[in-house]
Amino acid sequence: MLRLNRGQRAVLVERVPELANIGIGALWFGQLLNERKFSWAWALVGLAFWVALIAGTFRLLAEDQ
Repeated sequence: MLRLNRGQRAVLVERVPELANIGIGALWFGQLLNERKFSWAWALVGLAFWVALIAGTFRLLAEDQ
């Protein structure tokens, strides 16, 4: 298990939601810019990626308190 100090957790709590938003944006809105047909499978992968990262952020916040 990786042990993080309070400062490291604070940085992750700031940056992980940004990464989640970039991931869902790429997998949702990137499809609209593509010439291929919209794929609900990739859209759900993007949503799952976003949920997992946001849940991880909440877990980091819970450890800090």
